[in-house]
Amino acid sequence: MILVDGVPVTASSSQPQGREILDSLLQSPTLISALDRLKSAPARKVSGSEPVKLVYVFQKEYATVDPSLVQFVGTDEATTCVGLVIRNRETGMTSISHMDFEGIVDMGLSQMLSSIVNQEMDATLDVHLIGGFEDTSYENINGSSGSARHKRQDGFSLPLCSKIVAALQNRKERFHLQTFCVLGHNTKKDSNGNPLPIISGFLVDTLSGLIVPASFDRTSRCPDEVVRRVRVTVAFEDPGWKGKLLETYDTHHDRFQIAPCSWTSDWSQYAFSLLELPDSEILSRCSTSPAAESPDFIENERRMWDYLIKHPDWRQTFIRRKPRIFERTAGGEWKRHS
Repeated sequence: MILVDGVPVTASSSQPQGREILDSLLQSPTLISALDRLKSAPARKVSGSEPVKLVYVFQKEYATVDPSLVQFVGTDEATTCVGLVIRNRETGMTSISHMDFEGIVDMGLSQMLSSIVNQEMDATLDVHLIGGFEDTSYENINGSSGSARHKRQDGFSLPLCSKIVAALQNRKERFHLQTFCVLGHNTKKDSNGNPLPIISGFLVDTLSGLIVPASFDRTSRCPDEVVRRVRVTVAFEDPGWKGKLLETYDTHHDRFQIAPCSWTSDWSQYAFSLLELPDSEILSRCSTSPAAESPDFIENERRMWDYLIKHPDWRQTFIRRKPRIFERTAGGEWKRHS
Protein backbone atom coordinates (compact mmCIF):
# COMPACT_ATOMS: atom_id res chain seq x y z
CA MET A 1 0.00 0.00 0.00
CA ILE A 2 1.22 3.50 -0.88
CA LEU A 3 0.78 6.33 1.61
CA VAL A 4 1.41 10.06 1.21
CA ASP A 5 1.49 12.12 4.41
CA GLY A 6 0.39 8.96 6.22
CA VAL A 7 -2.81 8.71 4.15
CA PRO A 8 -3.36 5.67 1.90
CA VAL A 9 -3.63 6.37 -1.81
CA THR A 10 -6.81 4.95 -3.31
CA ALA A 11 -7.88 4.18 -6.86
CA SER A 12 -11.16 3.24 -8.49
CA SER A 13 -11.51 0.66 -11.24
CA SER A 14 -12.28 3.14 -14.02
CA GLN A 15 -8.87 2.60 -15.66
CA PRO A 16 -5.79 0.42 -15.15
CA GLN A 17 -4.78 0.77 -11.50
CA GLY A 18 -1.24 1.98 -12.12
CA ARG A 19 -2.40 4.80 -14.40
CA GLU A 20 -4.95 6.12 -11.94
CA ILE A 21 -2.46 6.03 -9.08
CA LEU A 22 -0.01 7.92 -11.28
CA ASP A 23 -2.64 10.63 -11.84
CA SER A 24 -3.14 10.99 -8.11
CA LEU A 25 0.54 11.02 -7.20
CA LEU A 26 1.54 13.46 -9.93
CA GLN A 27 -1.01 15.94 -8.59
CA SER A 28 -0.12 15.56 -4.90
CA PRO A 29 0.87 18.95 -3.39
CA THR A 30 3.05 17.17 -0.81
CA LEU A 31 5.02 15.30 -3.48
CA ILE A 32 5.27 18.37 -5.70
CA SER A 33 6.73 20.34 -2.77
CA ALA A 34 9.27 17.57 -2.09
CA LEU A 35 10.11 17.47 -5.78
CA ASP A 36 10.81 21.21 -5.84
CA ARG A 37 13.26 20.76 -2.96
CA LEU A 38 15.03 17.93 -4.78
CA LYS A 39 15.33 19.91 -8.02
CA SER A 40 16.72 22.93 -6.20
CA ALA A 41 19.43 20.90 -4.45
CA PRO A 42 22.91 21.21 -6.03
CA ALA A 43 23.86 18.11 -8.00
CA ARG A 44 26.79 16.25 -6.49
CA LYS A 45 29.58 14.93 -8.71
CA VAL A 46 30.84 11.71 -7.16
CA SER A 47 34.37 10.44 -7.67
CA GLY A 48 35.93 7.19 -6.55
CA SER A 49 38.74 9.18 -4.97
CA GLU A 50 36.41 10.49 -2.25
CA PRO A 51 37.00 8.93 1.21
CA VAL A 52 33.43 7.65 1.61
CA LYS A 53 31.90 4.19 1.64
CA LEU A 54 29.73 4.05 -1.46
CA VAL A 55 27.79 1.33 -3.26
CA TYR A 56 26.83 2.10 -6.85
CA VAL A 57 24.29 0.12 -8.88
CA PHE A 58 23.98 -0.14 -12.65
CA GLN A 59 20.84 -0.64 -14.71
CA LYS A 60 18.99 -3.85 -13.76
CA GLU A 61 21.04 -4.19 -10.54
CA TYR A 62 20.01 -3.80 -6.92
CA ALA A 63 21.81 -3.59 -3.60
CA THR A 64 20.71 -3.47 0.02
CA VAL A 65 23.10 -1.77 2.43
CA ASP A 66 23.52 -1.49 6.18
CA PRO A 67 24.12 2.13 7.29
CA SER A 68 26.63 0.92 9.86
CA LEU A 69 28.80 -0.32 6.97
CA VAL A 70 27.96 1.96 4.02
CA GLN A 71 27.13 5.66 4.08
CA PHE A 72 26.04 6.24 0.49
CA VAL A 73 24.26 4.36 -2.28
CA GLY A 74 23.48 5.71 -5.71
CA THR A 75 22.89 5.25 -9.41
CA ASP A 76 22.82 7.33 -12.57
CA GLU A 77 22.57 6.92 -16.36
CA ALA A 78 18.79 6.64 -15.96
CA THR A 79 16.79 7.99 -18.88
CA THR A 80 13.67 5.87 -19.42
CA CYS A 81 14.65 3.75 -16.39
CA VAL A 82 13.54 4.42 -12.82
CA GLY A 83 15.65 4.41 -9.69
CA LEU A 84 13.74 2.99 -6.70
CA VAL A 85 14.84 3.44 -3.08
CA ILE A 86 13.21 1.70 -0.11
CA ARG A 87 14.56 2.62 3.33
CA ASN A 88 13.52 1.17 6.67
CA ARG A 89 13.11 4.26 8.82
CA GLU A 90 13.75 2.36 12.08
CA THR A 91 16.94 0.52 11.08
CA GLY A 92 18.25 2.66 8.22
CA MET A 93 18.61 -0.44 6.04
CA THR A 94 18.38 0.88 2.49
CA SER A 95 17.71 -0.95 -0.76
CA ILE A 96 18.24 0.65 -4.15
CA SER A 97 17.50 -0.62 -7.63
CA HIS A 98 17.70 0.64 -11.20
CA MET A 99 14.65 -0.80 -12.94
CA ASP A 100 14.52 -0.83 -16.73
CA PHE A 101 11.35 -2.69 -17.72
CA GLU A 102 8.06 -3.88 -16.30
CA GLY A 103 8.98 -7.57 -16.24
CA ILE A 104 11.38 -7.27 -13.30
CA VAL A 105 9.22 -5.15 -11.00
CA ASP A 106 7.32 -7.77 -9.00
CA MET A 107 10.23 -10.09 -8.26
CA GLY A 108 12.58 -7.15 -7.98
CA LEU A 109 10.49 -5.67 -5.16
CA SER A 110 10.60 -8.98 -3.32
CA GLN A 111 14.38 -9.09 -3.70
CA MET A 112 14.74 -5.57 -2.35
CA LEU A 113 12.44 -6.12 0.62
CA SER A 114 13.93 -9.45 1.67
CA SER A 115 16.74 -7.83 3.68
CA ILE A 116 15.01 -4.74 5.06
CA VAL A 117 11.67 -5.97 6.40
CA ASN A 118 11.25 -8.12 9.48
CA GLN A 119 8.13 -10.19 8.90
CA GLU A 120 7.11 -9.73 12.54
CA MET A 121 7.44 -5.96 12.48
CA ASP A 122 5.27 -3.36 10.77
CA ALA A 123 8.22 -1.42 9.40
CA THR A 124 7.97 2.20 8.32
CA LEU A 125 9.30 2.14 4.77
CA ASP A 126 10.24 5.41 3.06
CA VAL A 127 10.14 5.17 -0.72
CA HIS A 128 11.63 7.34 -3.46
CA LEU A 129 11.10 7.04 -7.24
CA ILE A 130 13.43 9.06 -9.43
CA GLY A 131 13.86 8.67 -13.18
CA GLY A 132 11.85 8.16 -16.30
CA PHE A 133 10.57 11.11 -18.29
CA GLU A 134 7.94 11.93 -20.88
CA ASP A 135 9.48 10.05 -23.79
CA THR A 136 5.91 10.19 -25.11
CA SER A 137 3.02 12.47 -24.24
CA TYR A 138 1.40 11.32 -21.02
CA GLU A 139 -1.62 13.52 -21.67
CA ASN A 140 -2.23 11.95 -25.06
CA ILE A 141 -1.88 8.41 -23.76
CA ASN A 142 -4.03 9.09 -20.72
CA GLY A 143 -6.74 10.52 -22.91
CA SER A 144 -6.66 7.80 -25.55
CA SER A 145 -9.00 4.84 -25.70
CA GLY A 146 -8.94 1.21 -26.71
CA SER A 147 -5.96 -1.08 -27.06
CA ALA A 148 -3.64 1.74 -28.15
CA ARG A 149 -2.95 2.39 -24.47
CA HIS A 150 -1.07 -0.85 -24.13
CA LYS A 151 1.20 -0.53 -27.16
CA ARG A 152 4.80 0.66 -27.04
CA GLN A 153 3.61 4.05 -28.28
CA ASP A 154 3.16 4.61 -24.54
CA GLY A 155 6.94 5.01 -24.55
CA PHE A 156 9.15 3.23 -22.06
CA SER A 157 8.89 5.37 -18.92
CA LEU A 158 5.11 5.44 -18.56
CA PRO A 159 4.46 1.67 -18.53
CA LEU A 160 7.37 1.16 -16.13
CA CYS A 161 6.16 3.85 -13.71
CA SER A 162 2.63 2.45 -13.89
CA LYS A 163 3.85 -1.03 -13.07
CA ILE A 164 5.99 0.11 -10.15
CA VAL A 165 3.25 2.10 -8.43
CA ALA A 166 0.68 -0.67 -9.01
CA ALA A 167 3.07 -3.25 -7.54
CA LEU A 168 3.75 -1.08 -4.48
CA GLN A 169 0.03 -0.50 -4.02
CA ASN A 170 -0.79 -4.19 -4.18
CA ARG A 171 1.75 -5.35 -1.59
CA LYS A 172 0.93 -5.70 2.11
CA GLU A 173 3.81 -3.45 3.25
CA ARG A 174 3.09 0.23 3.94
CA PHE A 175 5.19 2.38 1.60
CA HIS A 176 5.46 6.02 2.65
CA LEU A 177 6.19 7.79 -0.62
CA GLN A 178 8.61 10.69 -0.11
CA THR A 179 9.87 11.49 -3.61
CA PHE A 180 8.10 11.10 -6.95
CA CYS A 181 10.36 12.59 -9.63
CA VAL A 182 9.06 10.84 -12.75
CA LEU A 183 7.39 11.48 -16.12
CA GLY A 184 6.28 15.12 -16.56
CA HIS A 185 7.82 16.14 -13.24
CA ASN A 186 11.20 14.96 -14.55
CA THR A 187 11.11 16.35 -18.10
CA LYS A 188 12.77 19.29 -19.79
CA LYS A 189 13.47 20.14 -23.44
CA ASP A 190 16.79 20.66 -25.19
CA SER A 191 17.44 23.37 -27.78
CA ASN A 192 15.96 21.15 -30.49
CA GLY A 193 12.79 20.45 -28.53
CA ASN A 194 13.75 16.91 -27.57
CA PRO A 195 12.45 15.82 -24.14
CA LEU A 196 15.17 14.96 -21.61
CA PRO A 197 15.18 13.86 -17.97
CA ILE A 198 15.91 16.60 -15.45
CA ILE A 199 17.43 14.18 -12.95
CA SER A 200 19.06 10.97 -14.21
CA GLY A 201 21.11 10.09 -11.13
CA PHE A 202 20.99 10.48 -7.37
CA LEU A 203 22.84 9.74 -4.15
CA VAL A 204 21.26 8.50 -0.91
CA ASP A 205 22.75 9.15 2.53
CA THR A 206 21.81 5.95 4.38
CA LEU A 207 22.25 7.55 7.81
CA SER A 208 19.84 10.44 7.25
CA GLY A 209 17.81 9.21 4.30
CA LEU A 210 18.59 12.43 2.44
CA ILE A 211 18.63 12.23 -1.36
CA VAL A 212 20.39 14.64 -3.74
CA PRO A 213 20.82 14.67 -7.53
CA ALA A 214 24.18 13.19 -8.51
CA SER A 215 26.40 12.04 -11.32
CA PHE A 216 29.19 9.49 -10.99
CA ASP A 217 32.52 9.23 -12.77
CA ARG A 218 33.91 5.91 -13.95
CA THR A 219 36.06 5.43 -10.84
CA SER A 220 33.00 5.63 -8.56
CA ARG A 221 31.08 2.97 -10.52
CA CYS A 222 33.54 0.29 -9.42
CA PRO A 223 34.25 -2.50 -9.03
CA ASP A 224 34.13 -4.62 -12.20
CA GLU A 225 32.43 -1.90 -14.19
CA VAL A 226 32.70 -3.44 -17.66
CA VAL A 227 31.64 -6.94 -16.58
CA ARG A 228 28.61 -5.49 -14.83
CA ARG A 229 27.68 -3.56 -17.97
CA VAL A 230 27.96 -6.80 -19.93
CA ARG A 231 25.54 -8.49 -17.51
CA VAL A 232 23.00 -5.74 -18.08
CA THR A 233 23.09 -6.36 -21.83
CA VAL A 234 23.14 -10.17 -21.96
CA ALA A 235 21.10 -11.12 -18.87
CA PHE A 236 17.89 -11.59 -20.87
CA GLU A 237 19.47 -14.68 -22.46
CA ASP A 238 20.24 -16.31 -19.12
CA PRO A 239 17.10 -18.05 -17.79
CA GLY A 240 18.42 -17.76 -14.25
CA TRP A 241 17.80 -14.01 -14.34
CA LYS A 242 14.34 -14.00 -15.90
CA GLY A 243 12.18 -11.51 -14.00
CA LYS A 244 14.94 -10.72 -11.50
CA LEU A 245 17.18 -7.83 -10.64
CA LEU A 246 20.87 -8.69 -10.91
CA GLU A 247 22.53 -9.52 -7.60
CA THR A 248 25.60 -7.40 -7.02
CA TYR A 249 26.40 -6.75 -3.38
CA ASP A 250 26.77 -8.79 -0.18
CA THR A 251 24.88 -6.79 2.45
CA HIS A 252 26.27 -8.51 5.53
CA HIS A 253 29.97 -8.47 4.58
CA ASP A 254 30.15 -5.14 2.72
CA ARG A 255 31.64 -6.63 -0.39
CA PHE A 256 30.64 -6.87 -4.02
CA GLN A 257 29.56 -10.36 -4.92
CA ILE A 258 28.76 -10.13 -8.62
CA ALA A 259 26.58 -13.09 -9.44
CA PRO A 260 27.37 -15.05 -12.63
CA CYS A 261 25.59 -14.52 -15.91
CA SER A 262 25.99 -16.56 -19.09
CA TRP A 263 26.01 -15.50 -22.74
CA THR A 264 26.40 -17.25 -26.06
CA SER A 265 29.45 -16.95 -28.29
CA ASP A 266 27.21 -15.20 -30.86
CA TRP A 267 27.59 -12.06 -28.79
CA SER A 268 31.21 -11.79 -29.89
CA GLN A 269 30.28 -11.54 -33.57
CA TYR A 270 27.38 -9.23 -32.83
CA ALA A 271 29.64 -6.97 -30.76
CA PHE A 272 32.16 -6.85 -33.60
CA SER A 273 29.45 -5.72 -36.04
CA LEU A 274 28.29 -3.00 -33.64
CA LEU A 275 31.82 -1.64 -33.30
CA GLU A 276 31.78 -0.95 -37.05
CA LEU A 277 28.76 1.35 -36.80
CA PRO A 278 28.90 5.16 -36.70
CA ASP A 279 27.99 6.87 -33.45
CA SER A 280 24.54 7.93 -34.65
CA GLU A 281 23.62 4.36 -35.54
CA ILE A 282 24.87 3.09 -32.18
CA LEU A 283 22.59 5.54 -30.40
CA SER A 284 19.64 4.57 -32.58
CA ARG A 285 20.11 0.83 -32.06
CA CYS A 286 21.26 0.65 -28.47
CA SER A 287 19.32 3.31 -26.60
CA THR A 288 15.65 3.72 -25.74
CA SER A 289 16.24 7.49 -25.66
CA PRO A 290 19.02 8.48 -28.11
CA ALA A 291 18.71 12.23 -27.53
CA ALA A 292 18.92 11.85 -23.76
CA GLU A 293 22.05 9.76 -23.29
CA SER A 294 25.13 11.01 -21.47
CA PRO A 295 28.23 12.07 -23.45
CA ASP A 296 30.09 8.86 -22.53
CA PHE A 297 27.28 6.49 -23.58
CA ILE A 298 28.90 5.43 -26.85
CA GLU A 299 32.34 5.02 -25.28
CA ASN A 300 30.85 2.79 -22.58
CA GLU A 301 29.04 0.68 -25.19
CA ARG A 302 32.24 0.23 -27.20
CA ARG A 303 34.21 -0.84 -24.12
CA MET A 304 31.55 -3.42 -23.33
CA TRP A 305 31.56 -4.82 -26.87
CA ASP A 306 35.33 -4.99 -26.85
CA TYR A 307 35.09 -7.13 -23.71
CA LEU A 308 32.60 -9.50 -25.36
CA ILE A 309 34.89 -9.87 -28.37
CA LYS A 310 37.84 -10.75 -26.13
CA HIS A 311 35.73 -13.03 -23.89
CA PRO A 312 33.29 -14.90 -26.13
CA ASP A 313 32.94 -17.70 -23.54
CA TRP A 314 31.24 -16.49 -20.35
CA ARG A 315 33.08 -19.18 -18.40
CA GLN A 316 36.26 -17.15 -18.86
CA THR A 317 34.62 -14.47 -16.73
CA PHE A 318 32.64 -16.55 -14.23
CA ILE A 319 34.87 -19.55 -13.64
CA ARG A 320 32.89 -22.61 -12.51
CA ARG A 321 29.88 -20.29 -12.49
CA LYS A 322 31.13 -18.66 -9.31
CA PRO A 323 30.52 -15.00 -8.43
CA ARG A 324 33.27 -12.44 -8.79
CA ILE A 325 34.00 -11.16 -5.27
CA PHE A 326 35.62 -7.80 -4.45
CA GLU A 327 36.49 -6.59 -0.95
CA ARG A 328 37.37 -3.12 0.31
CA THR A 329 40.99 -2.42 1.18
CA ALA A 330 41.98 -0.30 4.15
CA GLY A 331 42.37 2.60 1.73
CA GLY A 332 38.83 2.20 0.41
CA GLU A 333 39.68 0.66 -2.98
CA TRP A 334 38.17 -2.57 -4.25
CA LYS A 335 40.40 -5.66 -4.52
CA ARG A 336 39.47 -8.87 -6.32
CA HIS A 337 39.16 -11.72 -3.82
CA SER A 338 37.94 -14.51 -6.06
